[in-house]
Amino acid sequence: MPLKQKKNLMSQLKKLALLLVFLSLGYAEVHSQIPRRDSLLDQINHLRKKRDFSPKDSLHITLLNDLGEEMRYYKSDSLYLLSKEAYTNASDANDELGQSKSLFGLGTYYEDQGKYDQSIAYYQKALLLAKDINDEKLILNIENNIASVYYYKGDYAEALSRYLQGIELATHIADDEMLSIINENIANLYASQYDYDQAIHFYKIVKKINERIGNEIYTAETLSNLASVYADMGELEYAMFNINSSLTVFEKHNIMDWLAYAYEVKGKTYLKGGDYKWALYWYKQSEMIHKNVEDNRGETTMLNGISETYLGQQKDSLSELYALKAFSISKKIKFYEETQRSAKILYQINKNKEDYVSALKFHELYHTLHDTIMANKNEKNLTMLVTKLDFEKQKEDLIVENEKALASQKRYIYAALLILTIFLIVTLIVRRNEKIQKRLNVELYHKTAKLVENEKELRDINETKDKLFSIIGHDLRGPIAAFQGLLKLYKDGEIDSKEFLQFIPKLSSDIDHISFTLNNLLSWGRTQMNGSVTKPSIVSIDNLVNENINLLSETAKAKSLTIVNKMSTNIHTWVDSDQIDIVIRNLMSNAIKFTPERGYITFDAVERSTAWEISVRDTGVGIDEATQKKIFEKNSNVTTYGTNDEKGTGLGLSLCKEMVEKNNGKIWVESAAPNGSCFYFTLPKVRNKLKKAG
Repeated sequence: MPLKQKKNLMSQLKKLALLLVFLSLGYAEVHSQIPRRDSLLDQINHLRKKRDFSPKDSLHITLLNDLGEEMRYYKSDSLYLLSKEAYTNASDANDELGQSKSLFGLGTYYEDQGKYDQSIAYYQKALLLAKDINDEKLILNIENNIASVYYYKGDYAEALSRYLQGIELATHIADDEMLSIINENIANLYASQYDYDQAIHFYKIVKKINERIGNEIYTAETLSNLASVYADMGELEYAMFNINSSLTVFEKHNIMDWLAYAYEVKGKTYLKGGDYKWALYWYKQSEMIHKNVEDNRGETTMLNGISETYLGQQKDSLSELYALKAFSISKKIKFYEETQRSAKILYQINKNKEDYVSALKFHELYHTLHDTIMANKNEKNLTMLVTKLDFEKQKEDLIVENEKALASQKRYIYAALLILTIFLIVTLIVRRNEKIQKRLNVELYHKTAKLVENEKELRDINETKDKLFSIIGHDLRGPIAAFQGLLKLYKDGEIDSKEFLQFIPKLSSDIDHISFTLNNLLSWGRTQMNGSVTKPSIVSIDNLVNENINLLSETAKAKSLTIVNKMSTNIHTWVDSDQIDIVIRNLMSNAIKFTPERGYITFDAVERSTAWEISVRDTGVGIDEATQKKIFEKNSNVTTYGTNDEKGTGLGLSLCKEMVEKNNGKIWVESAAPNGSCFYFTLPKVRNKLKKAG
């Protein structure tokens, strides 16, 4: 979603000639549609025809800067040329305001090109000049843009800190317009981190400010961003209501860059709902506008949307064309979220084409970017919180200092009352000492309790360590030793290459087992030793099931098993995606392990009043009653060989129970050997905490 912004001699002659050619010819192609640009051009030409015209005229410099701002999303090179000319003229005239605004324009140009360090350098120069002339409104605009560039760079802490400072300045100078813009940028920042509660909170603030301003364009821009957030949350009715409201305003005022974005959001809303026909229609409307609008970030998002739509329609060649274009642009401007999105699409397309080399390349790139982005987002969420708390603490410290200053001023007034308060002070000191003694006793009690708790944690950690070494020795050492032994036989010449290759399927199976076991060990060890933090969000369970079916399809295929997903596509839960992914993978792996060849595994879901009840049924060997009572126990190490002698650690179901309960659910099993098993677990539904806007 877009961040809002307010918006030698021969060499010099060449640049000026190029600019005049554009102003007299190139601009005529679009001036009839954009009255403001046409008006600015007319004013510049009229000014230049005057007999006493000087390029250093402050009005001439202002008009150049204003025209450059208008050309930002239509001919970005013109923004650069106009800002450079304005800066040269302003420097010659020693016009600090003109210099600051032209440097601001150059910073905007480099920002749009994805050259963020150069952009910040120009913005900082513009800021120094704005501070010299104490133009608070210009300072506020520059600070907002600098914060936006830090957001694009991924430095969310610096971005949030500058936005919060901007709110202070905007409040001080009573600038409602910038208050609206900065609060909306903070909302967009939280939305990009999937913190929708905070995002909606700030959008509500923005809507109230916009009502005060009474500008329908500002309101429409906010509604567009809000619609995008609702679409990402799966609240498609709210998204459609808000985007339709904003479209009318942008079409009325012919605001092409925001209209392109609004069409893209409407296309995304239809795409989220699986309506590919209408999604493509609105994406194409956005694409038509982007032909005349230079907005690389917006274009990249739109191109990926079209690609996903064509992929949904099984038109892979068209999907690949758009995905490759989005991939190229997003890499150029360092828009990593959309690069990751393009890589995922291209992986699926190449997989469909059975070009597994290319598919693997894009799959590895997708996971590399996914791991990097998610790691950064987790870190940024924390730094954002710390920055906000630090900012609030600084405000509180200022308030305290002001109160101390006032107290100091009043000290002389109350000096006469000093004698009357002596007895009260003595009493307060005695009571204070009593409170301190009580507080120290409480602290001692808590510290003693903490020591006991730490001792228990150490015992638990030692038990966990012993169990980890036991499992590693029992379940991992065997396959690894077998692999070493086979290599030694081959190395010593006791078996030839043909005989060695016969063991490859078995080795592959053992390595898959080792990988799966290590993943479970790491997840379980983390929950036991460090405590696993549950971070719930809106999760589509049917998507997780389908992803794991694809992941384990080769294993199932080796046993000729059929896996069926009977779930509908609207099973949305409020859980930690990574933890429930572990649950589904373990249950599916167990079902594959204990189901004979040509068996069936079925996933299904039943809606209850406050939760979804998920089931994983197999036609396997079943579980006797004695084993059923042990398999979910925390310290259980029940391990059984599968129908093809597959091995396990006994950790899987214990880990499943921990993960389900951390997400406020329950898990149980129904089975009667040898007639198969059915594992059930419940997950809470999405909490509908949002009300329709308006």
